Amino acid sequence: MTETVIDLDTALDLTRTGDLWLFRGRSGADHAIRAVTNSPVNHVAMAVVLDDLPPLLWHAELGRGLEDVWSGKRQRGVQLHDARAAVEQWVYRYGQRPWLRQIDVVVTPRTEDDVLETIARLDGTPFPSTAAMVGRWVRGRFRRQAPVEFTYCAEVVAATYQAMGLLDSRLPANYYDPGKFWSGDELELQDGAALGQEIRVAMPPPPPGAMPDAPAARGPVRGRWWRRRGRMSPWPKDSPRST
Repeated sequence: MTETVIDLDTALDLTRTGDLWLFRGRSGADHAIRAVTNSPVNHVAMAVVLDDLPPLLWHAELGRGLEDVWSGKRQRGVQLHDARAAVEQWVYRYGQRPWLRQIDVVVTPRTEDDVLETIARLDGTPFPSTAAMVGRWVRGRFRRQAPVEFTYCAEVVAATYQAMGLLDSRLPANYYDPGKFWSGDELELQDGAALGQEIRVAMPPPPPGAMPDAPAARGPVRGRWWRRRGRMSPWPKDSPRST
């Protein structure tokens, strides 16, 4: 089968909420994740595309090199990033190869609300160590829910897909690893949704010097979105999530 290849600009123009971005790296941790889980990739993220905002990438990672556009600060763990800046970071700084996998599904305003409520709930959750991440995944393979104090990238995507009604919620989110979202695995989606084949994203030459910061988001996405919808933030003012 001939591999489909597109450039980053085209991929960002095409991506829609629910699309998957998959990454394969060369570090020791990357190899360890793929070896233990028998996966062809070591990282998965989900696109979030809302109104006039640039495409965003929803995932979990150990680094804090980019501003989280939901909270408006830099943090480790579960994060919502400008998609271009996130892909460039994973390619140029982390040495990863990226693929886009598009989803065929109708995203309604209710679906967007479900995505945003999941972001509000999970954003900022710490990323586990490699050993703890493997332990969470092994627990999930036995259909046992892992504690909520940590979460890794495939858990974030699975939990969001479950909130969107695309994955059966009877399986815990920690059942999934990045390879479950690759086409070689038979991921059973609901609501008539279907994922396409992987499209390799060809990257331009790396920028000279340090990685550039993401474009300013003109304030955290959280506040902009809930104000636009004419509602208050779903979190009380004294909640840790509202800070």
